[in-house]
Amino acid sequence: MRNFQLFPERYGFLPYVFLVYLAMPIYYVSLETGVKAFVGYALILLFFISYRQLYWLPTNKKYSVWLGIQLGIIIALSIAYNPYHLFLGFFPAHFIGYYEEKKHFKIALITFAITLALPTILLGIMHSFMNILFLLPFLIIMLISPYGIRSMNARMALEEELEQANEQIRQLVKREERVRIARDLHDTLGHTLSLITLQSQLVQRLVEKQPDRAREEAKGIEQTSRTALRQVRELVSNMRAVPIEEGLMHMEQILQAADIKLEVTQQEDISETSSVQQNIMSMCLKEAGTNIVKHSQATSCSVEIQNRKGYIYITVEDNGIGMHMKENNGNGIQGMKERLSLIEGQLAIVSSKEGTTLKFTIPMVLKQVEMVL
Repeated sequence: MRNFQLFPERYGFLPYVFLVYLAMPIYYVSLETGVKAFVGYALILLFFISYRQLYWLPTNKKYSVWLGIQLGIIIALSIAYNPYHLFLGFFPAHFIGYYEEKKHFKIALITFAITLALPTILLGIMHSFMNILFLLPFLIIMLISPYGIRSMNARMALEEELEQANEQIRQLVKREERVRIARDLHDTLGHTLSLITLQSQLVQRLVEKQPDRAREEAKGIEQTSRTALRQVRELVSNMRAVPIEEGLMHMEQILQAADIKLEVTQQEDISETSSVQQNIMSMCLKEAGTNIVKHSQATSCSVEIQNRKGYIYITVEDNGIGMHMKENNGNGIQGMKERLSLIEGQLAIVSSKEGTTLKFTIPMVLKQVEMVL
């Protein structure tokens, strides 16, 4: 019972918002008495159960059965109780849009159209078509809305596939980089370290019998170790580093694709910071740009970079609608905080209806100066 969920978490508060529209059917059924009232409440309860089930089921036969139950209840309540129950059609209109196959979508939509038309015609004959004419715009919206839901779901699925593809690319790049580093270490250092091992064993054998030659071999070990150190430095220098300028360029590309203007103010040169810091700052800027595009609805964004008293301060500000609590604890924000923690950096967020400001604080660490041995 502890694991019971009324609706899937991924839909947020949307399913609960729709429940407000059940207030009208409950009101009209409450005007009835006796058996008719009991049956009306039972139909509304069954309608609620079908509503919940449709959120949990894939678009298979059971899904279609529960959707058919909803349509049948709408017909019964509209004809036997009140024509306003036709407004319940917004519920199945939402779920019809989840059909992925065109064939199933069209069949469901035609069935839905018949479901709306049947009680409308009967009510028009029983009463007057003029009395229910005002329902026509709402019925048209109900018939159009499944196309919008289907289009939105297709776009979300495409975005998810794109994100998965990008993640696979990132993993492949990391794997390739690891393979390259391993290959370079094996090719460049393997022979050198093997040579040092052999020379060390030789020195151990000569140290008592031939001390002069042992000293010569020890000098050879020193020279070989210097060679190994130089090779390590060459490998490190060839590793991929993303400078802050490149991070800003990526951020600008992301924002321009969404028609968001970017203004950058960089008062001091921070190119002498370590490669690790450069990489992390670049990734944070890219993530900040992605979040602005996804959530802010902003039209402009500014980035200010300062270097004061041993700290780098980066301020990213947009003129969007601000952040919700869920976004404040989202994967993007948490990812930036985790990256910054690796270099003892901090992230502060200030958000309101006028926009959001991200403030990065990173302690300044200069590139290590190569020692002359």
